[in-house]
Amino acid sequence: MDPTGTTTLAAPAAELLRNLRTAGVEVRTRATDRLAAAHDGSHYLLTPQAVVKAKNATDVAATMRAAQQSGVPVTFRSGGTSLSGQAGTAGVLIDTRMHFRGITVLEDGARVRTGPGATVRAVNLRLARHGRKLGPDPASEIACTIGGVVANNSSGMCCGTHANTYRTLDSAILVLPSGTVIDTSSPDADDTLRAREPRIHAGLLALRDRVRADAASVRAIEELYAIKNTMGYGLNSFVDHDRAVDILEHLVVGSEGTLAFVAEATFRTVALPAHVATGLLVFPTLDSATAALPDLVAAGFAAIELMDATSLRVAQRDPDATPELLGLQVTEQAALLVEHQAVSADGLDALVSASAPLLSTLELAVPAALTTDPAIRAQLWHIRKGLFTAVAGARPSGTTALLEDIAVPVDRLLSTCTRLIELFDRHGYEDSVIFGHAKDGNIHFLLNERFDDPRSLLRYEAFTEEMVDLVLSQGGTLKAEHGTGRIMAPFVRRQYGDELYDVMRELKALVDPEGLLNPGVLLAEDPSAHVQDLKIVHTVEEEVDRCVECGYCEPVCPSKDLTLTPRERIVLRREMARAEAAGDHALAQQLRSEYDYDGVQTCAVDGMCQTACPVLINTGDLVRRLRTENQNALSQAGWKLAAKQWGAVSRVGGMALSVADAVPAALPAAATAVGRAVLGDDVVPKYTGDLPAGGAKRRPFTEPDAVAVYFPSCTTTMFGPAEPGTRGASESFRELCARADVPLATPADIPALCCGTPWKSKGLTDGYAAMKDRVAASLRAATREGELPVVCDASSCTEGLEVLLEAAGESGIRVIDAVQFVDEVVLERLPAGERVASLTLHPTCSSTRMGINPALTSVAAAAADEVHVPDDWGCCAFAGDRGMLHPELTASATAPEAAEVASGGPAQHASLNRTCELGMTRATGHAYRHVLEVLADTLPDLP
Repeated sequence: MDPTGTTTLAAPAAELLRNLRTAGVEVRTRATDRLAAAHDGSHYLLTPQAVVKAKNATDVAATMRAAQQSGVPVTFRSGGTSLSGQAGTAGVLIDTRMHFRGITVLEDGARVRTGPGATVRAVNLRLARHGRKLGPDPASEIACTIGGVVANNSSGMCCGTHANTYRTLDSAILVLPSGTVIDTSSPDADDTLRAREPRIHAGLLALRDRVRADAASVRAIEELYAIKNTMGYGLNSFVDHDRAVDILEHLVVGSEGTLAFVAEATFRTVALPAHVATGLLVFPTLDSATAALPDLVAAGFAAIELMDATSLRVAQRDPDATPELLGLQVTEQAALLVEHQAVSADGLDALVSASAPLLSTLELAVPAALTTDPAIRAQLWHIRKGLFTAVAGARPSGTTALLEDIAVPVDRLLSTCTRLIELFDRHGYEDSVIFGHAKDGNIHFLLNERFDDPRSLLRYEAFTEEMVDLVLSQGGTLKAEHGTGRIMAPFVRRQYGDELYDVMRELKALVDPEGLLNPGVLLAEDPSAHVQDLKIVHTVEEEVDRCVECGYCEPVCPSKDLTLTPRERIVLRREMARAEAAGDHALAQQLRSEYDYDGVQTCAVDGMCQTACPVLINTGDLVRRLRTENQNALSQAGWKLAAKQWGAVSRVGGMALSVADAVPAALPAAATAVGRAVLGDDVVPKYTGDLPAGGAKRRPFTEPDAVAVYFPSCTTTMFGPAEPGTRGASESFRELCARADVPLATPADIPALCCGTPWKSKGLTDGYAAMKDRVAASLRAATREGELPVVCDASSCTEGLEVLLEAAGESGIRVIDAVQFVDEVVLERLPAGERVASLTLHPTCSSTRMGINPALTSVAAAAADEVHVPDDWGCCAFAGDRGMLHPELTASATAPEAAEVASGGPAQHASLNRTCELGMTRATGHAYRHVLEVLADTLPDLP
């Protein structure tokens, strides 16, 4: 298949797709869908011939049966955070992210049943209220999914080998290549496997007996699985389990989708350590750091994270680096980030007290100190986790960041690290860092490489060969956490030897005789397979060029289930560049055409992707750039005029909604439908009957001795309160301040002012510039050159004002959201009122990015006896008028949260942004109001 994916489907694939569509399975074959799905967190690139959006295990089974009939390979894909090339295929890709996210907590959290598309963070969020968590604790928990956790036998920073996936998996529903479904939790699961797959059942028992009968095999398995090891198949299953079905279940763990599909997994959970103390121990040398490991492990530290001297130098570039770290003159030092964890305060005190004598005797470059302060702890972990950001984000354009992991016995960690550093120097890998889970002998190393340069590729091959020899000479394993994938598949035989490698080959042939499940992954006969199908990274727009394609951004993206995720938006820009470089202008044009809706129109530009991105990319910046490029002179001029006449324009908008509200909804709906048909659905908003009437005109006022400048959002003019006759956010805020004796004043020209977001989000640079200049001058005067803070009553507008003033060079003016202002200044001065029984909250993307969600819950707690934030909350994607231009975007973005809200009991509903309230009202059928309205309603009547 051509690497650009432009050739027509091969006959077997075409037959398979016809069969699947006949069976009702959703199949996508557009270039956009296939190329977007081709990219994962690894440095490999294979383009699928089709992407199957499986809804359930039945769809997966049907696809696997059809694949067998047609001889087309199948690969499962979920989060795509894998670094070793497990999630790519030139065959059919089965996407299991969207429809396999179910989570059921069992036995008060002692167990949890999940779908393969649920993220580790989502599962742990539901377990937290029960004081439990999953055993595996991978650093990618924000995005990695249960399917990948099982497929890679994930572990992490604290779980070691005692609480990894293999040890904590309780049962699973497996779909075998033949389409047979086995529920291993069933009491008769082994009999079912024997009856439906007699060859597999008998073959597993035969392999079990073969392994156990060979003393050398048993000894090798005991040694290799005493440390973290995800190389090849989990042959310890043959030693640890007797029944065929139990052996199969545990062989699937770490099998990387080459044996079966995990349609559901149930885990035994572990206690959540709610009390923690963290410290950074800086040693004079790597030698002294590793020498301290046995004593630190014996002292009960749950996490011991190593950072070498290069890591420390890189960490010093981080703006959040601690003063102690910045004060170091780093030469040969190394550090261990240590953490005690306990389920109770007394338990933590005991651990800290017991380890104190040890810490006092260590020879350290900086005095040891353990802290329980959340802010300092977060700062320390940011140093450790920020290493990837610092190195990968600063890599030269066109290079690929490679994050690899190995494990060796702890007593050989020093010699391994020392020789690995020598390899970096010998092969010219500058700024390559070593860090990782020192107590497990598990280290990661990060280097940058360019795969479009033959000399660089030869360097990488030579380095890999020497690294493999080094690790194996130390009695280590070539993969500890990240899975074998394509990168280490050619080296499995070298690690295990001929006998155990042959067992793995026979296992694969037994369960997947056609070899159609994820071929090329985990086992490979070609010694050069690890340097084939390498991803060439093409330079794209500077806003997103540093993307490492990890996929951390995807779970928080509001368009993920409708069109594209941030990662996919970025990789498609790279695919366009690749097509142009290859001279395939037809493909480039096709991608650009499909990108207009998928990539640009349906992006909420909410910035939530940046909150999850390890290299801090806001894909909305790219989309705004593209929208600017798509704007014509007429649009720019019209919106610039609107900026100059904003008082009148915003009032007309509100009046239009009031008129529309007063007539049958079908009339304005029909009018906007005609406008959308003529001018486009990205130009004319769609009117729906759930929109409120317009709001009141903003009027300037000044109260004596004002302590803040109030900037009411123009959304309060365009959109009236949730219920006619009630006070909206602006009136409620003023009432709260008045009752607390907190005087306010507005800018004199407030009716004409706006935060600028409507222009900025649409790429209307001329109008934004005009509004920016006007607002900056007005607030400079109103705040007396920054003496007073500016308070805004809509979170997106608060954030918009911050951005606008920064762009205008007015960093001295503080902008604060009304909710945070009430929490900090007003709340303690209010009289006690009668709180509502229950309040369901919707945080917003802006409140999250500004870090004011704690203030939101604090204010809500003052208004309600019980406050509930849905586990599945996310950006509503209403995004100003985006929800009216593309209501399908808001419907998709809010679906999970709306389902959770619908299952809850009676409650009032609130947020802190008017347009978000509209979006959530539409999604749930419940009237969402500003949280300050709810609080104001609780105030006692004045005497």
